[in-house]
Amino acid sequence: MRSFASDNYSGVHPEIMKAIMEANEDHMSSYGADPVSAEAEELFKGHFGEQAKIFFLTTGTATNTLILRHLCKSWNSVICSEDAHINVDECGSPESMGIKLMLAETKDGKISVETIKPLVPSEPDVHRAQPAVVSITQNTELGTLYCLDEIKTICDYAHSKGLYVHMDGARIANAAAALGVTFKEMTVDCGVDVLSFGGSKNGCMCAEAAVFINPELGQDFEYLRKQNMQLISKMRYVGAQFKALLTDDLWKRNAEHSNGLARKLAEKAGAINGVGITRPVEANGVFAIIPEHAIEPLQEKFPFYVWDELTGEVRWMTSWSTTEKDIDNFCSALKELI
Repeated sequence: MRSFASDNYSGVHPEIMKAIMEANEDHMSSYGADPVSAEAEELFKGHFGEQAKIFFLTTGTATNTLILRHLCKSWNSVICSEDAHINVDECGSPESMGIKLMLAETKDGKISVETIKPLVPSEPDVHRAQPAVVSITQNTELGTLYCLDEIKTICDYAHSKGLYVHMDGARIANAAAALGVTFKEMTVDCGVDVLSFGGSKNGCMCAEAAVFINPELGQDFEYLRKQNMQLISKMRYVGAQFKALLTDDLWKRNAEHSNGLARKLAEKAGAINGVGITRPVEANGVFAIIPEHAIEPLQEKFPFYVWDELTGEVRWMTSWSTTEKDIDNFCSALKELI
């Protein structure tokens, strides 16, 4: 099966699988006290600074939710996009932890200071949940990117109001590669306090990380991680994946590949009569409108999601393992069905 449903559908990159196998050759200490995990943490610090606190987890939902739970008291809220994964696709996980989400209006999937301001009270109000965090997704759920100035502007405003900034970086590698910047330039230098670093969508297997750029905010997070069943006993297998991903720019190579093929997919599919590309292709997601009669037959051959049931808009995602042949076959099938 070749899929355009999600970059989660792709397998594990061979270099990462090799690293897992190498970590499997001997006995090692458990719960992260192993040399492989230590090496991976040092690689993270090379990107985010020696001060950063790094915690490995297994799912993006757990990473997002536990970070926000750690930053919020029971009377706090989190400001996020109405399209945010934490709002739409995490089965109420933040709310299950008592975190109220306050939804800011978006343009092309992005929030801004102008849409955040109405959700920040001018004075503390005992009758309202008090915002503690602004959460942004890079790249967004609509495949768009915050430029560095947009991130910095949001961070500056949030900090002026005593709020932290969390970045959901499920596809952070795709964003950095598309913008041609380093992780540091896109996070540390812009003022981001903490991020969820995604590995699973970029060639890893069950590998995510909470990166507290502001180390004070990471104080005692290890206890919350353990309490919520995300302390991995054989941590070396997650550490090995990140060690491989962050060595020799594998993260960047994978992301550039998937981003490039998304552009090719949009160009080739968009040239077919009856297909309309609906959004800018800035990373590895393509959004389109195709004739309704073609959707189900095409999904049977190449799984993908209908993004908006009302408009019929569909989403196609590319990954590190997508090939030009996949795109050719997909577009040929689409053209035949239309």
